[in-house]
Amino acid sequence: MLLTYFQPDAGPINFVTPGPIGSADIVINDTAVYQTIYGFGAALTDSSAQLLYNLKIENLGNYWSLMDYLFNATDGANAAGFSFIRVPLGATDFSARNYSYDDVSGDTPLYDFNIGETPSYVFTVLRDILSINNMLRVYILPWSPPGWMKGSGTMDGGSLNTAYISVMANYLLKSLQGFQNEGIPVYAIGIQNEPENSNPTYPTCSMPVATEADIGIALRTYMNGNGFGDTKIIGYEHNWADAANYPVQLMQQAASSFDGVSFHCYAGTVSDQALFTSRYPNKEVYFTECSGTIGTDWWTDIKWYMDNLFIGSLAYGSSTGLMWNLALDGNGNPKLPGTNSCTPPCRGVVQVNSNGTWSVNQEFYAMGQASKAILPRDMGGPWGQRIGISLGGEFDWALVAGAYVTKRSSPMDWNRYSIVVLNWDDSASTTWNPQPVTATIEFRGLQATYTFPVGVTTLWWYAPD
Repeated sequence: MLLTYFQPDAGPINFVTPGPIGSADIVINDTAVYQTIYGFGAALTDSSAQLLYNLKIENLGNYWSLMDYLFNATDGANAAGFSFIRVPLGATDFSARNYSYDDVSGDTPLYDFNIGETPSYVFTVLRDILSINNMLRVYILPWSPPGWMKGSGTMDGGSLNTAYISVMANYLLKSLQGFQNEGIPVYAIGIQNEPENSNPTYPTCSMPVATEADIGIALRTYMNGNGFGDTKIIGYEHNWADAANYPVQLMQQAASSFDGVSFHCYAGTVSDQALFTSRYPNKEVYFTECSGTIGTDWWTDIKWYMDNLFIGSLAYGSSTGLMWNLALDGNGNPKLPGTNSCTPPCRGVVQVNSNGTWSVNQEFYAMGQASKAILPRDMGGPWGQRIGISLGGEFDWALVAGAYVTKRSSPMDWNRYSIVVLNWDDSASTTWNPQPVTATIEFRGLQATYTFPVGVTTLWWYAPD
């Protein structure tokens, strides 16, 4: 069963007077309340938007069916309810061509800035998503400044000429204004994707901490003075491996300008996030990029994603869990001509085919399970927050779990409590031999029992505040 919603076979889960613990024991501590979870999703690259728009032209019914399955956040809907989308500003390795919003060399006043350089299908698809999920949070950031602002003279690799720090901050402000003019509300903006990556085959930019800090300081001032005071600035946007250095130094230099930092999965481990959160516990953390690879094993991926991203990264303080491309074709295309990125090919959350059909991949199911635990119970109501959880019992090793509370719009309504549980006891060291685990769930001095099959299970129950 894939992303199937149902009542437990034996009827509702009942919390009763505690007895002996099960093979595993899940202890919920709802007095320990942590960060708000803003949801799950992926990047709407030019390539993803192009494929989705082509699907809309090819088969309108299939397009809207897919979009609903991805983004419908209504409580109890048969959908993943993705609610966080990352949108590049200008070209990436998944664009049809290399471009920025102002490619006129030396145009420091940015007279020729044009948000319309973005392919029109990006805004079309974004507006369609918003028509399904008006709670969507949109996060925008560039893969490179315009080439003429860089020592390399190209968007492909190199670094920003620091003489253009204020110009780049203005470029980002104009990007915010451009999205606003297109009817797209922006939740957050970043300074530079992967500032420790310079690759000469696609838009990238090496950006030292001091440069990112200076741009952030200037941008925050511009935003505050132009009606974007509530829009967040997110820093770093790179791998776990450097969590103790770049993002920490960024906060040391410009903490008042940055709301938080974001992480990618390609180097280091998820526990590295603690090297940042232990230093800056009041700054927000976002997990914003990891990519599947075409040809990998479905169940192996699900286990890794839950353990490291969609349960694990949240346990280490993240408020989001995002993948890379929202949609690609079955070969991991289309890509920017000449780029050497994504080798072997990257897999989209969704595969869109040229014949007007689509299918979802393992990334969809992993994120969908986590998403159902934290979406607002009431339309426009509070989002889920992570709460305390611990595991005990003989088979505690077989389960990975996260716990969340979603409060209500009305104080008269009971809160929703959720747990997302991975049972990965597949006895894979021998043969495929999935072992269900009967666990007790401890909550406010009461106890329930549930048998978790191998796979991912999301459970809900309700209790007063």
